[in-house]
Amino acid sequence: MISEGPGRGANSNSLRLYNERTLLQRLRRAGEASKADLARWAKLTNTAVGSIVQSLEDAQLIEPAGRRQDGQRGQPAGLYRINHEGAYGIGVRLDRTSIESVLIDLGGNILARESHDLLLPDPERALAIVRKDVARLLTVLDAGQRRRFMGVGLAQPYNLGSWLRELDLKADFRVWDEVDFGAMLGQAVHHPVFRENDGNAAAIAELFFGVGREESDFLYVFIGPALGAGAVMGGESLRGATGNAADLGLMPVPASLLDSAPPAERRWDILLSRASLNSLSRHLRHHGVEVRGNGDLEACVKAGRAELNEWLDDCVDALVPSIRATLAVLDLPVVVIDCDIDGGLVGELLRRVDAGLRLIAPEARQTPRLLRGSFRADAGAIGAASLPMFFNFSPRADVLRGRSHRHPLETTHA
Repeated sequence: MISEGPGRGANSNSLRLYNERTLLQRLRRAGEASKADLARWAKLTNTAVGSIVQSLEDAQLIEPAGRRQDGQRGQPAGLYRINHEGAYGIGVRLDRTSIESVLIDLGGNILARESHDLLLPDPERALAIVRKDVARLLTVLDAGQRRRFMGVGLAQPYNLGSWLRELDLKADFRVWDEVDFGAMLGQAVHHPVFRENDGNAAAIAELFFGVGREESDFLYVFIGPALGAGAVMGGESLRGATGNAADLGLMPVPASLLDSAPPAERRWDILLSRASLNSLSRHLRHHGVEVRGNGDLEACVKAGRAELNEWLDDCVDALVPSIRATLAVLDLPVVVIDCDIDGGLVGELLRRVDAGLRLIAPEARQTPRLLRGSFRADAGAIGAASLPMFFNFSPRADVLRGRSHRHPLETTHA
C-alpha cells in the first residue's frame, strides 16, 4: 500500500488515497498517459498529480512508458503505465466439483496455477489442498516480489449445501454452510484473505482487468456448473446486504419442459436449474451421451448435437426474461456473458439472448449491448485473485468514507 503521509487529517488521508487510486484506474483504462492527461481526467492540479505520480512510481505501481511521439511542439510528454510487477495476488476458486488456484500480477496475467477436478471434499481436506497450492504458487515469486504480494482472494458459491437437486448433484455439502473457510484459510496461509461469492468475484475481474477498462456499468453473467452473476454500477461492485446482489441464478422461472429436468417441486423453479452447465450435462446424459467434464461438453457444442440445441432453447427461454427483469431494477446499459466452455457456445448465447431481449423490449427502453466476457474458464480464478488487487487499489466510495483498509469480508491471519 502507498503511504498516506504523516501529519494529515483523516479526511485528507482518505482524499489523497482516493485520488491515488483514481489515477491508477485511469492509467489502467488508458494503457498509457501523461501527467497532463491524468490531471485533466481527474480534475486535479498539475502539482497534485505530479506528487501522486511520484508516490505511485516510488511504490513501483506505475512505470515510465517513454515519451509521446505525436508531432506536438516542445518537449514530448513523458508517459506512464501500470507496472505489472507492482503487485501480486493469489486467487482460490472453490466450486462443488473443482478447486483451482492461480497467481496473477497487477496486469491480470496468470503466472502459475494449480487445479483439481474433484467433488468438493470436507473443509479440512479442502484446506490441506489449498494450503499446499498457495505455498507452491508463492515459490514462483522472488523475495522482492513477495514484498508486493497483496493477499489471497477466495471465491466460492454461497450456500454450497443448497440447490443440489437443481444442479443434479448427488452429494452433501451442508457442512460447508457451517464453517468460515475464509477464516480457516487466513490462519493457515498467514496472509490476508478477501472473500466474495464467485459471481461477484468474476464481475470484479471484468471490472478491474476486462471490460471495466471501458465500461463502468454492466450486468455480468457467468454460466458454469451453476450460474453466477454480479452487477457493477459507477465502477463499483454492487454487493447488497449479504453479498448476494444480482444473484441471477435464483431468479424465479417456470419449470423446464425438457424431458431431462427433475420433477418440479413447486410452481416456480430457479434459473440455475435451466441455465447452467450442470443442466446441460444432465440433458446430454439423459440422452445417452457420456459427459465426464468440460472437454466432453465442448465437444458436444462443436458437434452441434440436437440435444445441445434443445438445452439452448430452454436455457435462453428462462435467461432472457430474467436478464430483462434485472435490468428493469438496476438500469444497466451493458450485459457481459461468459462461460466455463466455448467451442462457439458463448457466441450462440450472445446471439440468442440479444434476439430474445429485442423481442420483449418494453416501450421506451432500449435493448442492452451484449459483450463477451474476457476470461472464459479462468473467470472464477482470476476473479478470486483480483480481490486483493481490487480492494487495495480501486477507488471505491469506502475510501472517501475512511474505510479503505478492510474489505467487509477480509480475514486477517492469526
